[in-house]
Amino acid sequence: MTLQNRVFPTGEIVARPFRGEWMGNRGILHDDQRRLGAARWRHKNWICCALEFRGRHRQVMRPRNYTELFFLDDATALAVGHRPCAECRNADYRRFKAVWEECFGPAFATEIDRALHLARVGRDRRQLRHRGQARDLPDGAMFVTDRVWLVWAGQAHEWHEQGYGSPTALPAADVQVLTPAPMVRVLAAGYHPQPHVSLA
Repeated sequence: MTLQNRVFPTGEIVARPFRGEWMGNRGILHDDQRRLGAARWRHKNWICCALEFRGRHRQVMRPRNYTELFFLDDATALAVGHRPCAECRNADYRRFKAVWEECFGPAFATEIDRALHLARVGRDRRQLRHRGQARDLPDGAMFVTDRVWLVWAGQAHEWHEQGYGSPTALPAADVQVLTPAPMVRVLAAGYHPQPHVSLA
């Protein structure tokens, strides 16, 4: 059974057979039959976790436990507003927090989550997007035209469910940016997400 727990960079949570390289948590979004309800989050601390940590094993979408969401890669998780987990990705979280504080000043995780939440979803509960010049976006940021793109090594890579396409030149254009504005600033200041295997 393919569960509805795969997250696209455009914010949709869909039922697809790919798992991806990272897992996320926004609280309990599913019922006892492992079906998603209307809610897309239950708290503001959206995190991105490693698939494996200290030998722990979980039954996916177990009743009355948080809904495991899956992302193709780290950049996809950042694009929808998930930060690194402070437990299973402690080194990444500390790097992220240090760069965040360089940009915005000292902050606890709850303050970071609150700021990200204001930048990732609107009052209509849909993904917030902003405008930017594609060629000014840092590596790790994602934008959308008729397709979804990742900026990596100064080029554009088309996002697919299984990985990224061949690099192409960034358009000299104003584009719709998916990655929340504070996250773009953190990326520009030096935080580097872990690259997907298809980018090697």
